[in-house]
Amino acid sequence: MNILLIGGGGREHALTWKLAQSPRVKKLYCAPGNPGIAAIAECVDIDVTDNEALGKFALEHSIGLTVVGPELPLTNGLVDHFAGLGLKVFGPSQKAAQLEGSKAFAKEIMHKYNIPTAASAAFTNADSAIAYIKKQGAPIVVKADGLAAGKGVVVAMTVKEAVDAVNMMMCDKAFGQAGSLVVIEEYLEGEEASLLAFTDGFIVAPMVAAQDHKRIFDNDQGPNTGGMGTYAPAPVVTSEIRDQVRREVLQPVVDAMRQEGIIYKGCLYAGLMITAKGPKVIEFNARFGDPETQVVLPLLDSDLVDIMEACVDGRLADANIVWKQQAAVCVVLAAGGYPGSYNKGDVISGIGQAEAQGVMVFHAGTGTKNGQLVTNGGRVLGVTAVAQDIKTAVDKVYQAVPKIEFAGRQYRTDIAHRAFNRK
Repeated sequence: MNILLIGGGGREHALTWKLAQSPRVKKLYCAPGNPGIAAIAECVDIDVTDNEALGKFALEHSIGLTVVGPELPLTNGLVDHFAGLGLKVFGPSQKAAQLEGSKAFAKEIMHKYNIPTAASAAFTNADSAIAYIKKQGAPIVVKADGLAAGKGVVVAMTVKEAVDAVNMMMCDKAFGQAGSLVVIEEYLEGEEASLLAFTDGFIVAPMVAAQDHKRIFDNDQGPNTGGMGTYAPAPVVTSEIRDQVRREVLQPVVDAMRQEGIIYKGCLYAGLMITAKGPKVIEFNARFGDPETQVVLPLLDSDLVDIMEACVDGRLADANIVWKQQAAVCVVLAAGGYPGSYNKGDVISGIGQAEAQGVMVFHAGTGTKNGQLVTNGGRVLGVTAVAQDIKTAVDKVYQAVPKIEFAGRQYRTDIAHRAFNRK
């Protein structure tokens, strides 16, 4: 069949790479794609928010399955538009995608259906939010309600930091409309992990647990980013905890959405804090994580097309989902200055030499200029190594990473450090 993938980042490169392995794929298209994706799919210059143009393309090119990568097309109703055209599409509807699109909506669902999460309150007025912060004290967490490209969360260690965060979001409009409502949460102690799952709206099939590294510098220092690297499986999520999350978080939220009249199909991402009192939800995402996808999909031993089609058709129970008994580590190479302002258009070299070490290089923020590969985003590339265990995968990835060069290149040297520092 012909498949259309929506998006153009590292997650989408990993998805394209995995989809291309299916013998069922006749032709792969990606809108808009990137130079790395262009090596395995035909890239089409259509904006991810242009539902009409994407739908027209899918009909004209006999697309049998569309896979939505980023969150924006989901909250923009792309899935509903495609369904209305009679097209098969993997991803949640606009209403279902509210789980990611609105932190306040997700909190309401969790509190209503007793899904373990931090205590919280939502505010549309900055003064009320600040009064609540002063009453609660710090540490405390301030979140913009809407989409803010993974940067709308401030973990404030002092009351002043929290007040500044509210002012930044609500008064300075740092995230536009996304910050007109803020959610203020209790600070959770523990270790973070991500558990993604396939779902057809009735049952859930958890993937391999991963752990992201949000801060820009080693030892989790510096400002938050969209993610500087990840690894899987994350040892903090034991098989018992994984099963507990399936029973107490993933299955209940899919059931809760159905109770609310919303069938949630696609990928459900639970961002978790593993606390002394058990796993609690920090946030839900309505799609594959980035960079989690770059380590989870290389460990999938089954046909991704079959699984996605089973989710769309409501027959996930029949799907064959097998995971490799291996480990994967991804290190993100970012532009100098990221997550602040950064340069674009710097020439990238050494990808071939890195790949010769047996790693996969996923393009995230790349472009072409005068026939050369150049930087075109904050997170530029993700280098993924697969091996029999985490330590071997770490050694393998860090042999390859230095071979890739561009001006100002920065990356963390301690991805997966928590796997080795466990008590």
